[in-house]
Amino acid sequence: MKDYTIVDVRTPGEFFGGNVDGSINIPLQEVVEREAEIMALKQPVLFCCASGGRSGQATQYFKAKGLDCENG
Repeated sequence: MKDYTIVDVRTPGEFFGGNVDGSINIPLQEVVEREAEIMALKQPVLFCCASGGRSGQATQYFKAKGLDCENG
């Protein structure tokens, strides 16, 4: 199994209601402005959310930037 850095793209309220141990909360609406921070994370990055929709958007955006990432 790969050792992923997990980025939860849900809202802070959703994140604090329950999250994966060790995950980082960067809400989807902040990913573009925090791009440098995300690109500097240990790769591969696993984006997650409640249904896969928001994390899918983040995954598509960062794959196009060359980040080794997956939609969780």
